[in-house]
Order: sequence, then structure tokens, then C-alpha cells
Amino acid sequence: MKEGKTILITGGCGYIGSHTAIDLLQKGFEVISIDNFSRSRQFIPERIKKITGKDFINYRLDCCDMPKLRSVISGHPGIIGIIHFAAFKSVGESVRIPLIYYDNNLNSTINLLRIADEFNIPHFVFSSSCSVYGNANELPVREDTSISTPESPYAWTKLISEQMIKEHAVNSNINFIILRYFNPVGAHESATIGEIPFADPENLVPNITQTAIGKKDKFVVYGNDYPTRDGSCIRDYVHVMDIAEAHTLALQYLIEKTNTSNFEIFNLGSGEGYSVLELIHAFEKISGVKLNYEIGERRTGDVISVYADNKKAYQILHWNLKRNIDEMMRSAWDWEKQLKKEIIT
Repeated sequence: MKEGKTILITGGCGYIGSHTAIDLLQKGFEVISIDNFSRSRQFIPERIKKITGKDFINYRLDCCDMPKLRSVISGHPGIIGIIHFAAFKSVGESVRIPLIYYDNNLNSTINLLRIADEFNIPHFVFSSSCSVYGNANELPVREDTSISTPESPYAWTKLISEQMIKEHAVNSNINFIILRYFNPVGAHESATIGEIPFADPENLVPNITQTAIGKKDKFVVYGNDYPTRDGSCIRDYVHVMDIAEAHTLALQYLIEKTNTSNFEIFNLGSGEGYSVLELIHAFEKISGVKLNYEIGERRTGDVISVYADNKKAYQILHWNLKRNIDEMMRSAWDWEKQLKKEIIT
């Protein structure tokens, strides 16, 4: 392992974790991954090696299992940073079975905080979500925007985790960064890895691409009577590789000791909101495929509209978006077509 360049990623074989591993490896870091494959695929480590030409180690274990977690970390004394992705993330599932979300998402975070203290790992980046803002009273939302009541148990787990980290930071020597993602979409440009939903997808873009490819006969747009420009919910979509790069920049910011506090929050969004119907039309333009969808009832847990004020990440982390909505849709469609060739379900 490279001295001072080893990063632990939890959930490193998941959607955002795997793309972040690629960015880190390509920027000269070594990566150790922990993933239990409950929500990811076992072929991902080999795909990461293929894309980067670099070694990639994944340990198959659950971050809620403290003895096994401690055993892995003790074998890698050179770790200087943790990026904690590992979490259940389905809004709908969290509404149906909230206890597994509180159990998994909170306990894994507590364990990682204890591990960072125990092994003197100085830098910690936490994967949070714009869902913590709830139905915000102002748009775009800033990092200091007042938090409304979260709309789902998933969102609550992210907000509670943020609060735990904030309180822990007061008496800790660790540097913490919270990254609040808006809506990561798309896939790596090679179409070698991308988002693979488990069961019926709840996120919009996999619903779109699975319908276009024929895996689904149709999909449902949940509500067209919201107080928005076309009645459908508005979200802020960001290419997953742009999200991935922000993690590398956050670590570099901490490593270079340019932070002024040991606890900081950054929004990761494009700063522009697209409605569900606008995203559908963008995909139809890129793919040439007419989508079969119907309008359904509103879905519990969905906020009406949320998009980011991202000036802080731009100014402090020097994060710049490199991919637009067309590239998001094109890469997602290329990945879906690749999945069909490989018959991965």
C-alpha cells in the first residue's frame, strides 16, 4: 500500500461507491473496500480493476459486525481516510420496513466512527442525502437552510447520522465532511459499471431505461398535481462520476489541511431542477425511444421539489460539473443496453 494514500470505502461495490473507487484509483490513491453484496454485485471488483488497471480489494462483510470490521482494519494500518457509503437507500422500502433502515444505517455509522477513533484514521467523509431537507421552505437549498421534517425513515437515518457525527466531532481529532447528494444518475462512460437496481426500481432513471429496453412494460409517474411547472416532482440530477469526483476532492481538501473546521457540510447538486416529465422527455430525445408511462397517485415519502445551491462545493472544494443532462441520460442508456447483452438481471 502507498504510504499516506490508502482509503477505506464502505459499500465500495455499490452504485456510487464503485464509481468513487474508480476516481480515487485513477487519482493515485489505494482503495480498500468493504461490501457485503446485499445490495451490490460480486462482479464489480473485477470491473473496477478492468477500468482502472489497478488492484482493488473488497472484503465481504457487514459494517454492523464490529469484530470482523475491526479485524479488517487492523490488517491495513496505512488507512488515512474513510468514505462511508454503506447503507440501505430505498425511500419506499424504508417506509414499508423502517426498522431495518434504522438498524443498518445507524449502527454501521456508529461502528465506523468508533473504528476511526480506535485506529486514528484522521479523515472521514459521510454519504448523506438531500432528503434531509424534507419539503424545504426555500429553493435552492443551501447547507444552512433550515431542515424541515424528513419525509421518510431513510431520510431520518441520514439526518440522525449527520447529527451523531456533528456531536462526535466536538471532542474528536478526526476531520469530518458530510456530502449531501441530490440525485446521482448515469453510468461510467465505458458502460462497464452503472446502477443495478434490486427488485423493482424506485429511482426514476432505472425505471426509464428498463421500460425503454423492454424489461418493464411501463412505469408510473407518481403524481402530476404537485405545485410545480408541469405537476410532477422536481429533482436535481447529477452524473454519478461528478458525484464520485467530489469525494476525491473532499479527501484532498482534508489531507491538504485547508479545512477551517473539523465538521463541514457540502451540497452536491447541479443547481438546476428538472421535473420527472422533463427528464422523461430528455431521455426520449437522446435515445429515440418513446416511453410507455402512466400517471399514478402521489407516493408516500416523496418531497415536492428540491435542488441545490452548490456554490460552497464549487468555491471550497473546486468541484465543477463536467457532464450535462444529455450525458447523464446517454450513459444510463448505454449501460442498460450493455446489461441486456450480458443478461444481468
